[in-house]
Amino acid sequence: MMKKLILANLLLAMQLFSMNSHAALFDDKEARKKILEVEATMTSQNQLTQSDVAALKKAQQALEQRMLAAEAVTKGQGLMDMQNQLETLKQEVARLKGELEVANHNVEATAQRQKDLYGDTDTRLRKLEDGYPSEAAVKAKAAEAVAPPEAATPSNNTQEFQLLELANGLSKEAKHKDAYNAYDKFIKDYPNSALVAEALYGLGYSQYALKNYKSSIATQQKVLDLHPKSPKVADAMMSMANSQIQLGQVPNAKKTLRDLIANFPNSDVTPAAQKRLKALEAIK
Repeated sequence: MMKKLILANLLLAMQLFSMNSHAALFDDKEARKKILEVEATMTSQNQLTQSDVAALKKAQQALEQRMLAAEAVTKGQGLMDMQNQLETLKQEVARLKGELEVANHNVEATAQRQKDLYGDTDTRLRKLEDGYPSEAAVKAKAAEAVAPPEAATPSNNTQEFQLLELANGLSKEAKHKDAYNAYDKFIKDYPNSALVAEALYGLGYSQYALKNYKSSIATQQKVLDLHPKSPKVADAMMSMANSQIQLGQVPNAKKTLRDLIANFPNSDVTPAAQKRLKALEAIK
């Protein structure tokens, strides 16, 4: 636009110069008239050109201001949105962190309560049993009360007797895995022996010592079911009650101990059964 205006003014100036150079060809009146017309035309065009330029500048400035304003709004809004999103994420992270801390605390508290409960139960049980003042004494008393005795029959020169004697010896030496294998072999080799009830009891006692409590209960139940008149029935019931306690089957253990005391009041294990029952009933 500016280039076109400059060219137009240049052409007008050249025309004016040409007219002035040849003024002699016209009379003075006509020459002055032409000059005035050219000057008027140039003035009018200059005014229009300046007006157009001013309008264009004004429009350009207005457009630039609008663009700047739009950019400012866009940038400001975008930054605000990002800040809002960041703040929302921070709040969510804080919430999740709080929930995780609460969950961890609950897990730790539950584990500690269980540990305290088991420890308290075991401590109270041991304190209430007068005949079991310490862990060593408990083991010694249990071994004395329920250890399988030496077999009286058949005669000691038979393999049958010697195998049971071997199993009983291993049990007394606390070699429970070896004792289990020896008792198991005896039962398989001599299923109809008069001593099989003792072997079954010894097998169940070995299972208890090896912490196979469910298997021990099942084995001792065989003594009760298959050999109800055997001298080992009371011992088998005491062993069953101990396994039931280890499994947390306290009501079953109480019943077993009550049946033992009622049916075998003169058994060697009855005093221990009475103390164990009293201790269980004292725990609430």
